[in-house]
Amino acid sequence: MKILIIENEVYLAQSIATKLSELGHICEMCTSTRDAIKSNNYDVVLLSTNINGQDFNPVIETFKRSIIILMVSYISNDTVSKPLAAGAKDYILKPFMIEELIRKINHYQDYEKLKKRNVAYDKYLTHNFASLISGHNFENVELPLFISSAYQKHADSFAFEYAKRKNLPLFFITLSDSKALDEIESITENALIYIIDLQLLKKSERKTLYALLENKKAILSSTDKIEDDDYPLLEIKSESNIFDQGEILPIEEYVKFIVLNYQHKFPDTELSKKLGISRKSLWEKRKKYDIVKKK
Repeated sequence: MKILIIENEVYLAQSIATKLSELGHICEMCTSTRDAIKSNNYDVVLLSTNINGQDFNPVIETFKRSIIILMVSYISNDTVSKPLAAGAKDYILKPFMIEELIRKINHYQDYEKLKKRNVAYDKYLTHNFASLISGHNFENVELPLFISSAYQKHADSFAFEYAKRKNLPLFFITLSDSKALDEIESITENALIYIIDLQLLKKSERKTLYALLENKKAILSSTDKIEDDDYPLLEIKSESNIFDQGEILPIEEYVKFIVLNYQHKFPDTELSKKLGISRKSLWEKRKKYDIVKKK
């Protein structure tokens, strides 16, 4: 990582830089906030709040995308509270062990990575499930809830959207995992457990699962019909119904479905390639199924 050390005690700054450099980090030093804000290309900024007469707000604003850790000699409103409120991540009290500083840096670096990854996942799921969540009532859901849908994506969209709307941490578990029941048992009551592949469990094995879910929030999905009448059941069918037949689709039905639903997303060259047919065959399929491509 590229680290900027803003510290007027030169010996201390050099000592920190030497130890961080030995760990493979690239360190630069400056003794004033005025010099510090000339560049903002740093992963981490170590900011000493002991520099007399310096305004720290421009530094924090300049490096708002960096991990800012305050180095303080004493804790006060000016040295800690205000800088943290302005955007600094944390503080460390002088004198400190370099191992503790590294721990804080690594912690916030991991946090920033997870935050960015979470934003990307959220955008992906929102995009992927956008057309599937309309029409569902998420307010009056009784848990545990069973979802029966031959098209797994429908159940997935409901569970992820429910967790998002209720602001619940979500645990995803497939019953194809041999350790699934052990994992379910370890989950606390204040989280939502989303369990798929219920169809893999025999009826005699489901009693053990249901006992583990007592007093826990859970959504269970199956691609087979669910007959557990003691629990709320949501049956979701796809708009075309071709995924709800409970059997392997005929090739012609599959091709017709793909052409109808994806011809506006892909040019004919790419669509025919994905189907493994020629563009001429694609044209013939449209004519056969009376499918009109909108321009």
